[in-house]
Amino acid sequence: MLFTEDFLHYVWQFRLFNRINLRTTEGEELEIYSVGLHNKNAGPDFQNARIRIGETTWAGNAEIHIASSDWQRHGHTADGAYDNVILHVVYNDDVPLLRTDGKRVPTFELKDRISADLHHRYHGLVFGNQSIIPCEGSISAVDGITMQNWLTRILVERLEKRSEVVITALNQNRGDWEETFYQFLAANFGFKVNALPFELLAKSLPQNILAKHKNNALQIEALVFGQAGFLNEDFADAYPLALKQEYAFLQKKYKLTPIENHLWKFMRMRPQNFPTIRLAQFAGLIMQSHHLFSKILETGDVKMLRGLFADIKVNQYWETHYRFDKESKPSAKSLGAASIDTILLNTVVLFLFSYGRHLQLQHFTSRALKLLENIPAEQNNITSDFVNLGLNIRSAFESQAFIELKNSYCNYKKCLQCGVGIKILKPS
Repeated sequence: MLFTEDFLHYVWQFRLFNRINLRTTEGEELEIYSVGLHNKNAGPDFQNARIRIGETTWAGNAEIHIASSDWQRHGHTADGAYDNVILHVVYNDDVPLLRTDGKRVPTFELKDRISADLHHRYHGLVFGNQSIIPCEGSISAVDGITMQNWLTRILVERLEKRSEVVITALNQNRGDWEETFYQFLAANFGFKVNALPFELLAKSLPQNILAKHKNNALQIEALVFGQAGFLNEDFADAYPLALKQEYAFLQKKYKLTPIENHLWKFMRMRPQNFPTIRLAQFAGLIMQSHHLFSKILETGDVKMLRGLFADIKVNQYWETHYRFDKESKPSAKSLGAASIDTILLNTVVLFLFSYGRHLQLQHFTSRALKLLENIPAEQNNITSDFVNLGLNIRSAFESQAFIELKNSYCNYKKCLQCGVGIKILKPS
């Protein structure tokens, strides 16, 4: 039956083998006091193990292989990091393993000590032909405590990975949290389709320039649309003509270079999500929010956080337009509730968590997790698949965790590193 070395790690770590009359392959009595700590970095697989062989108690490392011959095949013979291995745990002891002094490395063989049932369940999980996730037939039966604990753990993993990107940008911005938040917020205003041009726009138009024109809406809008590359055409309407004239002066004053207009995507988008509308909303947010990230740090109430992005005042020109010089039926252009929640999820939560983690202020990381509990669950292909498997996804806390579960564990069949997979495989 097929299995991987990870399976043997799992069997050893949780002692899922027949423990009656344990002996080394040379017949010496073996007692395992501690299997050691699983090492996922370079070096022996389990560190600080503690065992007794015969009359002698040993403390050191344990190394796991499918076959004894894998020791030499993996290059451990000449590696000093493996000199203190006190036990070689193998499925099949195919060749004797000798140290450099000629003495045999104590070896423990698992071949006849793993139950056929465990083998079968593992094989079905990792090598089966499931269409969605490896444990799709079992995951709905996992108890709520196990599931919730694992979802919490991998959600934190997800936020920790994403926060590394924030800290890299923070360092590039010389520790300026407001500027870094502004850049990420801009990218998320473009959502997935126009995230890149929005990010480039923010980087080409720093906040210190915008701050000088906070009291002049036309100038803020001119800077935003001009830097976005939308003011290079000949216009008929008075509003874009005024923007173009204003931008020409500001561009020369600050020596600005607009981004390429062709980067913006309009195809297959609802007009409400056109980049022109998002830019108008972004300009409105700039006008009515000063030191926005500082306000977010001071705002603990979810309703108040949403209020920071609600009722953004957009120039009345956009009430009857989706693009310059193209009139349309009147409609409100404020940010919808779903868009606000997306911004809270992808920017505010991420920055609260990153800020707390970077400065070791647990209050903010806890606030980030609490905020996720108060944001509706995302609806996408991944969350729909889990719902179809019989799972309840009640908030963004859970939807984000399930996305991480699918992308980082299920897709790579890391069942033996997954709390859910371990629970399913453990004997009842």
